[in-house]
Amino acid sequence: MRFFFLWVVLCSVTLSATERPNFLLVMVDDMGWSDLGCYGGEIDTPHIDSLAAGGLRFTRFYNNSVCGPTRASLLTGLYCQQIGHRGDNWNMPKNYSKCVLIPELLQAGGYHTAMVGKWQGRDLAVKRGFNRFFGPNCQGKISYWHPVVQNDFYLDDKPWKFTEDFFMTDAFNDHAVTFLKESVSGKKPFFLYVAYIAPHWPLHAREKTIQPYRARYRKQGWNDWRTSRIERQRNMGLLSKEAKPAPYPANIPDWAKDKHKDWQAERMAVYAAQISNVDRGVGRMLEVLKQSGQLDNTLILFLSDNGAAPNGGFAPSNSGFGFRPNSPNNTWRKDRVAIRPGSGPKLMPGPHDTFAGYGLAWALTSNTPLRNAKMSAYEGGIRTPLIAHWPEVIKKGNGLTRQPGHVIDVMATCLDLAHLKYPTQFQNRRPLPMEGKTLAPILRGKQRPGHDILAWKNARGRALMKGDWKIVRPDDKLPWELYDLSADPGETFNLAQQHPDRVKDMTDRYEIWRQHVGAR
Repeated sequence: MRFFFLWVVLCSVTLSATERPNFLLVMVDDMGWSDLGCYGGEIDTPHIDSLAAGGLRFTRFYNNSVCGPTRASLLTGLYCQQIGHRGDNWNMPKNYSKCVLIPELLQAGGYHTAMVGKWQGRDLAVKRGFNRFFGPNCQGKISYWHPVVQNDFYLDDKPWKFTEDFFMTDAFNDHAVTFLKESVSGKKPFFLYVAYIAPHWPLHAREKTIQPYRARYRKQGWNDWRTSRIERQRNMGLLSKEAKPAPYPANIPDWAKDKHKDWQAERMAVYAAQISNVDRGVGRMLEVLKQSGQLDNTLILFLSDNGAAPNGGFAPSNSGFGFRPNSPNNTWRKDRVAIRPGSGPKLMPGPHDTFAGYGLAWALTSNTPLRNAKMSAYEGGIRTPLIAHWPEVIKKGNGLTRQPGHVIDVMATCLDLAHLKYPTQFQNRRPLPMEGKTLAPILRGKQRPGHDILAWKNARGRALMKGDWKIVRPDDKLPWELYDLSADPGETFNLAQQHPDRVKDMTDRYEIWRQHVGAR
C-alpha cells in the first residue's frame, strides 16, 4: 500500500498536466448505434459529429447491453460479473473489495476528478474518487422534469434543491460546464465523467426541442429512415457494400399501413430531441476547452451504455411502465402530481405528466444495421458507437477503426496515458487483475494486441467473440448460433452447421470464461 502511494506521489510531482492528457468521458443512455449523424443518422448532432470529423470512430466497440453492468465494467476495467453484477440486472451494488475505480486511481495519481449524471452506487460518488459530483443517486425510474422517489439529487455530498425551471439534461449540461471551467483553471490534469440519462425513457423534452423534428418523422417513417441510414453508412465506410443488414423481424408493422402515424412520429421526435439536448451540452463543453486552450491535450471519449431500448409497444395503450388507469399514479413524483398512464394520439409523449417509450420499431431503426436491441447479446444490444477525439495525438480526422474494443478497456487506457500503474492493493482492498487493455495504440494509428476473446452473459443472451467470429444464443436452452461479423454484421446467416468444430472450440472457451468471471 505504502509503495503504491509513494509511486503515485513521485508521478504527480514529476509529471505536469501538459505531459499527461485530460480526460472527458461522455456516456449516453440507451442510444442506438446509428442515431448520431456521424454514424449514419438523421438526428442533428453537429457538435458530436465534429468530434468524429476531427477524430476516430470505432465500428466494433462493445458494452454490456444494460446500464448498470456497463457502468461497472467501464469504471473498473473488469467484467461486471467479477464485481457483483450478474449482467442481467440494471442496478446491483459493486463489491468494492474486488475492484477499484478509474477516478480513485487518477485522483490518487494527481488528477482533479469530477462527475455529472447517473450514479448507481449505494454510496455517494465523492466517496469513490470524485472531487466533485452532481446528479441523482439513481435507484429507480426517473423524470426529466421533477424530483421523484428513489432518485435524490446531490451536489458533492449534500442534497440538492431543485430549481423552478429544472430540466434534467439542461442541469447536467450546466454543471458539466461549471465543473469543466473549474478543472481547466486548476494546475492539475483532470478527469470529467459526464453520464447522461438521455435518451433513456421516459420520452420527456421541451416543446422547442421537439418541434424541429415533428415534420421530419411525419414525412418519413421507420422503413424509410432505416433505408436512408444504411445508405449513409455505406457511403461513410461504416458498412461495406457487401454487408447484409439485419432485416426487421416479422412483427414490425409496415409504416405505410400504420393508423397512428402522427403519434408514432411524435415518439421519435421526442427521442431525437433528447439526443439534440445532449449535443448542445457537448458543444458547450467543447467551447470551454477551446477557450482555455486545453482542447488539444484532452482525450474525449463519447459512447453509449447499450443499444436502443425497445420499450413502449407498437400501438397506443392506456397503461405502461407501472402506471395504470383507475390507479392514483401519484406516488412517484414527490409533488404528488399524477402521471397520465399510457400513450397514444390523445396523450402525446414529452410533457411532464407523461411516461412513454418509443417502441421496438424505432429502436431497431436506431440500431441500424444491427440485430435486436438493449439487453440482447446480438450486436444491437452490445455494440456502441465510440468516438475518440484527441488533437495532440489523433492528427487525421474522420478516421475509422475496425479493431474491436470493450468498455473494460477504458480503465487501462486512462492509466496508460496518465502513466499510472494498476495496483494489487488499494485502501485495504485487493482488486482483481484488470481485464481491459489500453486503446492507446489504436489512438496512435497502430494495431494493438487485442483481446483473445470477449464474452457476455446478460438478460437475453450469451455470446463469445474471437476475432471476427461470434457465437450467440438468447438463453441456455437454445443452440449456439455462429456468425462471421466481418461479412455479416447484421447476424443474418447462421454458420453453426457449417463449422461445428469452431462452435465447439468457442463453446468451450465460453464455459472457461463463465467460470473465470463467475457468471451464473
